[in-house]
Amino acid sequence: HGQKGHDVSNFVKENLPKLIIRDERFKSRELMPMLKDIFKTMQSLISTADRMKKLNAQMSGTTATVCVHDHDQNKITLAHVADSTAVLGRTKGNKKDGEGIMLTRDHKPNLRDERARIEKAGGRVVFDGYANHRVYAKNARYPGLNMSRCLGDLMGHAECGISCEPEVSEHRLGADDSHLLLCSDGVWEFIKPTQGVQIVAEYTAAQSMAAAERLAKEAWDRWIREEGGGVVDDITVVVMYLDAMRQGAAEQPASQT
Repeated sequence: HGQKGHDVSNFVKENLPKLIIRDERFKSRELMPMLKDIFKTMQSLISTADRMKKLNAQMSGTTATVCVHDHDQNKITLAHVADSTAVLGRTKGNKKDGEGIMLTRDHKPNLRDERARIEKAGGRVVFDGYANHRVYAKNARYPGLNMSRCLGDLMGHAECGISCEPEVSEHRLGADDSHLLLCSDGVWEFIKPTQGVQIVAEYTAAQSMAAAERLAKEAWDRWIREEGGGVVDDITVVVMYLDAMRQGAAEQPASQT
């Protein structure tokens, strides 16, 4: 988001995974606190890149949702800021009857705890008269963010109480947990979690790219239909077929698991 948001997003995409896998606490019991530290380190790297004129992140930033899948423990650990929601797909028998379960909450300024932090830091939360509550500095009309946590947006962090600290959660996977969707808010604006799961469930794991493209196109088409072609929000889709991952792990020799 913001004029240079794509640059910030690409910077995070290139560097955040590296920070995670290089940390000695990766694959340890300290994974959850490690992820909180990594997000703060990432924000510091963005600030440094901004000072060095490699990025313009004063009023541009990105959402971030990270999933670490522990195949041995059969669990996932999620860390996220902003509103790129993680949805777990659960199917029993007929995959067309799948259910979508939200695993993350969107960090919006009107949430009680988020508003309290923003106002304590001197920021303001104002309804824009259309659809969103937005964050502003005390005596200014910037940054106007409709999220309360993110990476980047250095002015919002400095003056308005915007936070880069992720919410981290752990989820044990069951036999019926078939899909994991990590999607930006442009996907979920007009598509319910269960609808998203049912769309990708029409495809096999070998067709995962086609499934992601189908969900993205469906989101695009609904934006065009609902908004008359005037605006389309960011649309990013990541699809994981958990049942196929379990089957692949089970078929590997024991020495390779």
